[in-house]
Amino acid sequence: MNICFIMYPWEQIDPENDTSLALIKECAKRGHGVAMCTPSNLTIRDSVTNAFCNVVGRMDKVPSTLKSFYNKVKLREEMLPLAGFDAIFFRANPPLDPLMLNFLDSVKDDVFIINSLQGMREANNKLYTAAFGDAHSNIIPNTHVSKNKKYLVQQIKESKADKMILKPLNGFGGSGVILIEKSAMNNINSLLDFYISSGDGTSNYVILQDYIEGADQGDVRVLLLNGEPVGAMKRIPGSEDHRSNVSAGGSIAKHTLTKEEKALCKQIGPKLVKDGLYFVGIDVIGGKLVEVNVMSPGGITYINKVYKNKTRVEEKVIDFLESKVLDQLQAFDRRTRLRKAVDEA
Repeated sequence: MNICFIMYPWEQIDPENDTSLALIKECAKRGHGVAMCTPSNLTIRDSVTNAFCNVVGRMDKVPSTLKSFYNKVKLREEMLPLAGFDAIFFRANPPLDPLMLNFLDSVKDDVFIINSLQGMREANNKLYTAAFGDAHSNIIPNTHVSKNKKYLVQQIKESKADKMILKPLNGFGGSGVILIEKSAMNNINSLLDFYISSGDGTSNYVILQDYIEGADQGDVRVLLLNGEPVGAMKRIPGSEDHRSNVSAGGSIAKHTLTKEEKALCKQIGPKLVKDGLYFVGIDVIGGKLVEVNVMSPGGITYINKVYKNKTRVEEKVIDFLESKVLDQLQAFDRRTRLRKAVDEA
C-alpha cells in the first residue's frame, strides 16, 4: 500500500511526540510506501494533480523509537501523481486552505482520503461543534459566535456566570483561548477589538462560550476512530496558564472514560462517520463537548506514554486505513468483473 501524508513540513516535527510521525512510522514498519507533502506543494501537470513529495526510503529494520526513526529516515524528492496512491492521510494544521481542497477534489474518487474533503469543509473550524447542540441536547456549553462586538458584550453582561471563554474561530493548539471575567469588563472592549479586527479592513469571527466549572482542573482529549473512542488522556493546565493543551505547557495523565463521556461519544460518533470524519480528536470538559479537531488531531504519543504503550493507537488507525483501502480495491475489482461479463455477453 502507498500512502501520502499531506501535512506540515518534516522540519517542524517534534521527533519525540508527533502524532503524524507515529502514523508514518507504523506505515513504514508494515512495509507500506510513504510520501509526504505540504499543501503548498500540490501542483497540476498535464491536467493531472501531482505533489512535490518527500518519499521515505525503505528500511530493512525500522527503529523502535520515534526519535531514532526520525533521525535515520532518508528522504528523496519526487513529483508524484496523487491518484497513484492508495490513500491520502490529511494532517495539515489549521486553518484549512480551500484552494488546496480543490486540488484534492480531482482525486477523491480514486484515492481513499482520511478525513473526507466534504467532512473537512464542514468541520474544519469550531462552528462544527454547534451542530451537536439543539433544544434536546445538553452536550455542548452555551455558545455564541459573532463579529458584532456590541452583541458579544451584551452576552457577557447577561451571562449568569462570572467567567466565560473567548477564542478565535480558526485556531489550534490552544492558541488565542483566553478566560474573561465580568470583574474585568473594562478590558472586554479592547480584547474584542483585537480579536475581531484583522488589521486589513476585514473582520474575524470569535467564539464566546460559557465557562464550565472544573475547567481549571483540565480537560479530556479523546481520539475517535470510525466513530468509536480508541484512546483518551487527561490534560492538566500548568501553573501559569489556564489552557490544558500540552503545547501550552499542560501535563498529561491517564483517564478512563466516564459513563457520561462514553454516552457523548456514542451520540456524536454516527454523525462523524456520516461526514467521513474517521479520525477525530475531541476535547471534553465536565461531560460537555468543547471542540472537535478534524485536521490534525494529536495525542497518540502521549496516550501511548501514559498507558506504557499498551494502547498503541497508531496500530488501530493504520489497521482501519488498510481495511478501507482493501474495501475500495475489492469494490473496484468487482465492478471490473461485472463490466467484463456484460461486455462479453
